[in-house]
Amino acid sequence: MNIIKPTKGKISLGGKPIDINFFNEIGYLPEERGLYKKSKVIDVILYFAELKNMSRSYAKEEAVRWLKKLSIGKYVNSRIIELSKGNQQKVQFITAILHNPSILVLDEPFSGFDPINQQEIKDILIEFAVSGKIIMLSTHQMDTAEKLCADIFLINNGKEVCSGSISQIKKQFGSNNVKIEFEGDLSFIRSFPYVVNVNIYSNYAEVQLEEDIQPSDFLRSIIDKINVTHFSVIEPTLNKIFLDVIKKN
Repeated sequence: MNIIKPTKGKISLGGKPIDINFFNEIGYLPEERGLYKKSKVIDVILYFAELKNMSRSYAKEEAVRWLKKLSIGKYVNSRIIELSKGNQQKVQFITAILHNPSILVLDEPFSGFDPINQQEIKDILIEFAVSGKIIMLSTHQMDTAEKLCADIFLINNGKEVCSGSISQIKKQFGSNNVKIEFEGDLSFIRSFPYVVNVNIYSNYAEVQLEEDIQPSDFLRSIIDKINVTHFSVIEPTLNKIFLDVIKKN
């Protein structure tokens, strides 16, 4: 992003060095809003578009299209300060994508959005990813990263603690856990020697088995003793993996 100058090393993409022309290929959405609050929505969007070498006429055409797509077309001539936080975030999102960048760098892009608008932006980002755009998402919302990202890079105190594909990381840090929904009394499984840990609630239980025990074998061992209404293998959430890794370090 050229915001902080490197003290050493080089950055390249596809084997090519990053130079001044490269920055027009990037769309950047900062966590803090960088909009001119007293200016009109359309003027702010056009200003950022022209910084990316878009012609004013084409930028205006695209701006109107995106404003309508995000259901804020009526605010085209409103001042930024007159918009809600969510709608201001939509405007900032438009400034980041209007020039059709090949790389998107998004820092907490869902800030200020209600669940409906969050889903709308998520759908757009998925479309971008499918079309071949490179998207770098910085977020503290682990569930969002888990749903949207193919690869992750977890950082604590500025240092890497874990990285790789979601599936690889879950396999690496996951344990042999199952969830059972049932009717009756399941307390008897506490006596099973291969049950490492069990949390029993009113109508379901979460059970950790020894690593060499197949969940299907465990199910067969209880199916004739209790009415099982649902049985599934539990994958660890990204949030739990992060917390576990931090505790170990």
